[in-house]
Amino acid sequence: MANLLENQLFTAAKTIEQQLDQQLDRLDNLDSDDLKALREQRLREMKELNNKKQEWLRNGHGTYSELADEKEFFEMSKKSPNIVCHFYRDSTERCKIVDMHLKILAAKHVEAKFCKVNAEKTPFLTQRLRIKVIPTIALVKDSKTKDFIVGFTDLGNCDDFATEMLEWRIAHSGAIDYKGDLMQPPDVKRKPFMNRPQKTIRGGYDSDDSDIDLDD
Repeated sequence: MANLLENQLFTAAKTIEQQLDQQLDRLDNLDSDDLKALREQRLREMKELNNKKQEWLRNGHGTYSELADEKEFFEMSKKSPNIVCHFYRDSTERCKIVDMHLKILAAKHVEAKFCKVNAEKTPFLTQRLRIKVIPTIALVKDSKTKDFIVGFTDLGNCDDFATEMLEWRIAHSGAIDYKGDLMQPPDVKRKPFMNRPQKTIRGGYDSDDSDIDLDD
């Protein structure tokens, strides 16, 4: 059994080594025309990304802003494929914690529009998305709600969670580009969770209800 395992590991290592050798040989054998084509491709990609960034900035990406009403939300969902929207109430202290983190992430992830709406002033949207707990962050991709971050349960059950923790959680929806490991949350220190009752509003939220189409 040990010999079999050793042979399997040796075979796997040999295969990886051969693949690496092939890639190195291909790079070594590139002529000037190949290198020129690679440079031109890279320049095109950089130009396309820059054009996208300019469009995102024109649509208000890069900043964390408040939306006045449901109409503004639906208009924005037609312009911005990726949306991170915080549903808040003035009387809920934890919403201020969310505001602080989302302001930082908005500047870092211009590929998504970070915004917030007052749940009490947007009853139609709040009810449509079945939002009950405040704060809740709705994660929208291509006009569909892909996920919800409800309260602080997914963020370590604490008020002093790191911005990186929220970034990691948002990334699971695909709404932002994430360079880290989605299978492993950031290694951050947390204080003991102060178990306080969650603030709720009228309506309901079913965590199994995903892909709510905002274009309907």
